Amino acid sequence: MARYTGPKTKIARRFKDPIFGPDKAMEKRPYGPGQHGPSKRRGGKQSEYAVQLAEKQKAKYTYGILEKQFSNLFVKASRMKGITGEVLLQLCESRLDNTVYRMGISPTRRGARQLVSHKHVTVNGEVVNIPSYTLKIGDVVGVREKSKSLEAITASLTSNNKKYDWLDWNNSDMTGKVLNIPARDMIPENIKEQLIVELYSK
Repeated sequence: MARYTGPKTKIARRFKDPIFGPDKAMEKRPYGPGQHGPSKRRGGKQSEYAVQLAEKQKAKYTYGILEKQFSNLFVKASRMKGITGEVLLQLCESRLDNTVYRMGISPTRRGARQLVSHKHVTVNGEVVNIPSYTLKIGDVVGVREKSKSLEAITASLTSNNKKYDWLDWNNSDMTGKVLNIPARDMIPENIKEQLIVELYSK
């Protein structure tokens, strides 16, 4: 399974945004990595291309998607009805690993991806182990029966207090339903998707 496995704090510091979740190191050093990270000169004016590229990289790292997959998602989004940038983020949000994370089954997207690939998650009652699986409205995501006692899952659900309008989670039977596709203002990620569209449109 292809995925990014490198350092997380270093990447988050590059974008000056805790894209992988709360990070104490990020709080202590909220500037770029490396010996020139804190220097004022580093904050010089970037080219338009550099700004657009950085936004695309940020989106890729946020959702844990590699270059080829992300490029394919953009092509798919550009062929669909609606605003391309918004549709792109909706496709990212509709991935199974992201939905498992949003429902609180795992505290991180990386952990959610692992749960899916290790066959702990079901979709409409069937085990699905493809993190990039695209969910549709009405799909029911659940924790596999014999995985419901896993400490990683129960601990995550206990500490989770986030709710999203497009998802309905039932804690008693550990299942959640996709109610609709989220509008852009429902997606909390700090991503300027229009910059990504401009980059791919060059």
